[in-house]
Amino acid sequence: MTIVFYLIQQLVNAVSIGSLYALMAVGLAMVFGILRLINFAHGDLMMVAAYFAAFALFAKLPLPLAILLMIAGTVLVGLLVERVGYRSIRGAPDVAALLTSFAVGQILQNGTLLATRLMQRPIQIAFPSPALLNGVVAFGSITVPRLNVVSLVTGVILLVLLSLFVTRTDLGLSMRAAAEDLPAAQLMGIDINRVIATAFAIGSGLAAVAGLLFAVQAGQINPYMGFTPVLKAFIAAVIGGFGSIAGAVVGGYALGALEVLLTAIPGIGDILPPGMVSPGVQAFLKQWLPGSLTSYRDAFVFVVLILTLLFRPNGILGQRGREEMQ
Repeated sequence: MTIVFYLIQQLVNAVSIGSLYALMAVGLAMVFGILRLINFAHGDLMMVAAYFAAFALFAKLPLPLAILLMIAGTVLVGLLVERVGYRSIRGAPDVAALLTSFAVGQILQNGTLLATRLMQRPIQIAFPSPALLNGVVAFGSITVPRLNVVSLVTGVILLVLLSLFVTRTDLGLSMRAAAEDLPAAQLMGIDINRVIATAFAIGSGLAAVAGLLFAVQAGQINPYMGFTPVLKAFIAAVIGGFGSIAGAVVGGYALGALEVLLTAIPGIGDILPPGMVSPGVQAFLKQWLPGSLTSYRDAFVFVVLILTLLFRPNGILGQRGREEMQ
């Protein structure tokens, strides 16, 4: 494989994983933008979606029907969480809302664990990956996992549809108004309960799609699988600008590119064709950028997060809040 093909393949990988992070981060950003609530239970909705999909596929349902049931079930769980868990604490101190999100996550995790035990299933379940998402796609000399292509296309389509929804529909404009100033939007006659429920429904639907793709990628599911994705989504939202849908998208793709970059650069000295660089440079790359650095990828990601908070605390597309400007 030439270095050009290698770079193109890594670019596709970056955009595909960035699409997954963006789908997750958008759900966090929408809820935070309206309620100023960091919903750490969002990752557990992704986990619930993966279980819905797994049991539907175990039942030999057609893939389109399994996906439909997965999304519908996850949206219903998300609406139930909003109605029972969060609606009663609106206006409560931020720490109460944060603790509630952790409590909701624990309830979803333990509820799933109890359900799997009642069904006599192991904690760790091998995910029945659909044939559509397995294998590779060849573009000339470049081979890309089919899952990456599906993730890229699905993420772009859903994010474009979301952009059209929030900019071209009355309900979407109401969501933007509520995110700008919730009390003022309520005084103008906007049904706040409907707006917030819609935000949770959309976020849950996007988490469901991300959950399916993450489950196929991992090959197995368990009740605790939502923690790492929601942590990555939180990092993406902070980098892009927390509370901004556009910022969440930018942050998701930026995080995906950063992770692939930190995976591709270590060990690059071993794959450079002979003669492309001088022997001294190649020896330097092998010594100072060994493949073992890949295991420290997450540490470098958190370093970037800290630097972002230090030099641009509001994120790439974030703006100063109204309290800061007064």
